[in-house]
Amino acid sequence: MKKFNLIDQITGWIVFLIASTVYLLTIEPTTSFWDCGEFIATAFKLEVGHPPGAPIFMILARFFSMFASDVTQVAKMVNAMSALASSFTILFLYWTITHLAKRLVSATSEITTGQAIAVIGSGLVGSLAYTFSDTFWFSAVEGEVYALSSLFTAFVFWAILKWENVANEKYANRWLILIAYLMGLSIGVHLLNLLAIPAIVFVYYFKKYTVTRKGVIAAFLLSLVILGTIMYLIIPGVITVATWFELMFVNGFGLPFNSGSFFYIALLIGFVIWGIYYTNKKKKVILNTILLAFTVILIGYSSFTMIVIRSLADTPMDENNPETVFNLLHYLNREQYGDRPLVKGQYFSAPVVDSKEPYTYRQKDGKYIKSYSLNSKYIYDPRFTTLFPRMYSPKEDHINEYNKWANIKGKKISTTGYNGEPEVLVLPSFGENLRFFFNYQIGHMYLRYFMWNFSGRQNDIQSHGEMLNGNWITGINAIDSKLVGPQDNLPEGLKNHKSRNVYFMLPFLLGLAGFYFQLRRHFNDFIVVFLLFILTGLAIVVYLNQYPLQPRERDYAYAGSFYAFSIWIGLGLLSIFNFFQKKINTVISAGLATGICLVLVPGVMAKENWDDHDRSNRYIALDYATNYLNSCAPNAILFTNGDNDTFPLWYAQEVEGIRTDVRVVNLSLLNTDWYIDQMKRKAYNSEPVPFGLEHEQYINGVRDVIYINDRIKDYVDIKKVIDFVADDDQRTKLQVGVDEWIDYLPTNKLILPVDKAKVLSSGLVKQKDADQIVPEIRFTLSQKRIMKAELMILDLLANNNWERPVYFVSTGGDG
Repeated sequence: MKKFNLIDQITGWIVFLIASTVYLLTIEPTTSFWDCGEFIATAFKLEVGHPPGAPIFMILARFFSMFASDVTQVAKMVNAMSALASSFTILFLYWTITHLAKRLVSATSEITTGQAIAVIGSGLVGSLAYTFSDTFWFSAVEGEVYALSSLFTAFVFWAILKWENVANEKYANRWLILIAYLMGLSIGVHLLNLLAIPAIVFVYYFKKYTVTRKGVIAAFLLSLVILGTIMYLIIPGVITVATWFELMFVNGFGLPFNSGSFFYIALLIGFVIWGIYYTNKKKKVILNTILLAFTVILIGYSSFTMIVIRSLADTPMDENNPETVFNLLHYLNREQYGDRPLVKGQYFSAPVVDSKEPYTYRQKDGKYIKSYSLNSKYIYDPRFTTLFPRMYSPKEDHINEYNKWANIKGKKISTTGYNGEPEVLVLPSFGENLRFFFNYQIGHMYLRYFMWNFSGRQNDIQSHGEMLNGNWITGINAIDSKLVGPQDNLPEGLKNHKSRNVYFMLPFLLGLAGFYFQLRRHFNDFIVVFLLFILTGLAIVVYLNQYPLQPRERDYAYAGSFYAFSIWIGLGLLSIFNFFQKKINTVISAGLATGICLVLVPGVMAKENWDDHDRSNRYIALDYATNYLNSCAPNAILFTNGDNDTFPLWYAQEVEGIRTDVRVVNLSLLNTDWYIDQMKRKAYNSEPVPFGLEHEQYINGVRDVIYINDRIKDYVDIKKVIDFVADDDQRTKLQVGVDEWIDYLPTNKLILPVDKAKVLSSGLVKQKDADQIVPEIRFTLSQKRIMKAELMILDLLANNNWERPVYFVSTGGDG
């Protein structure tokens, strides 16, 4: 068919228009819960969000926000960017499917009319199935990074197939350089895109080399080396080397701050330019291509300089304050979130036998001095460690869940507790470790999400394994009754829940048909798609090593895996076409297969998913934030805790300018010195938070934990207690070892004096109730220790002098 390529191009753009229409009609008109409020706020004013940052997302979102007619439309414009990015993802998915499908129906470049209809039909079915899939549609209509990340994944995968078409032409390598550049840019969105590298390497291998067992192994190992090089050498390594130069130039040579960094940048640019010139002159094509790829990755990665520049501007939102190379490295490594063991590590019951205090450097008096990190590196009793640790969290509620999911019996081991007394601990078996891995991490946290998208979803109530919440279903009673119990007499609230979506397993079955059809007809292409499917699915499960009781559903992390399966959904049409054409005319077979599949797969998915994915009239997150802020008195201080009681408030203030006199203080971040510093600065109409402690008294590693030793039994004025804790005199410390002293509170009983005149003048208490005002508030701390954030709250109460109202949200703990 001579005009196939033209028709294929036009159909792809039609699919793009369909997806764009769907997503733009269903986008949320304002901010959403979770990270969206933070991302939109940081993009609008180019501020610094949570590690490891997303500068490319911020730049593009800032561009889209410029089309807003007023600040109330900013979020809608950013959400529209996600919608369009998702539509382009669908466009590239369509072209990817037709590229692969064409090879399955014809061994030559020419195809018949019937084959052309089948190929285009496969592209339509697969791409539209993904358009209406639960996870992807959810991300497509909100201002988060995952829609843009999906676009980069789809783009690079399509680009390597375009390279494949021209691989033997003179300038074919330009496609490889484009892919490398896109990879570099994608680092500034999300690292998920890098997981496409193994599939890309295999496309190159299958095109350029004769396939052998050794070759396949070598290609796979090379793909992992490339992936590891970018993730663990280039991303942190480029900045790590900069810290070496910076430390040498400032502390060693006595030069100004940043002199070492600038010298290193100049040296790196010079090396790259010389390397490209030399390899081009000497006709070293492969080495030249590698250097060019490295260069464009660095160019894309250089978007993170925006993070540093904006941090230097001391923006109101400046998380981690990454304005030095040391802070930037800490920021990129996400060190504030701690580590999770992967290859070898502890079980949840492992006793700590030692610890190491990681450190970085901070500026003081023209030099860099050591500054200790918040997260200690613990060393555990080797008897309680294992390869491939899956059950590692020592939190009591997590341990209860480990027991539930793995039915732990374990082995009892006697050891000595922290108090010197003997105790018996349970050591899980490796089999129980794997049971948790398969039951929870794979079954609950991946396969459940997978079946949500291609079989059906019980409802959108978050599930921790309950029978009635968030499970996958089919819509077939005989199956569902075994999965989630009898479905005949469900309460109306569950039976007619908008998020109860059933596809009767039709997308799943069609995908399995495509899986098998490609496996039999074109094994090389099957390996490529399979690698994309596994690396963006089960490999992420292994890497994330999630503990139970996650604060939210995590299906968005596996969108790339669902993307790959949608390719097989499209190719599944060809198996039906292949069956029909044995009995009837080829053209009729192709049209019939396309029509049936379009109705039964994307058609059913669109019908089922529309009502709960249409967010076009959803304002709850903004209303929630506005109500919180407006309930506060003027110039108030509002303490929040989780993502959902912080990020919407940040959006409301930073973007729409709502109640900027209220200072929102996040308790989780208040454990860090950089955040306390920022709270002590004026922001918009909010005065600095009146903390009394100085920077050196709360820097990381100092007063991170304050123990309570209630040797004073009487109530003590809170101001005196804070002064005692802030005193660096050794007489105010407790000795717990040789030359080891800790900060402590000498009592757990505190007095907060009440200034009656200020309470009345502020309007906190009405004049008619003045006689009910008590002279002081007495309270008792029930815990054995307090963290830095709690110390800062006590410090605030001691120094606020009843001048500013203080509020606490009641939903802390959701983030």
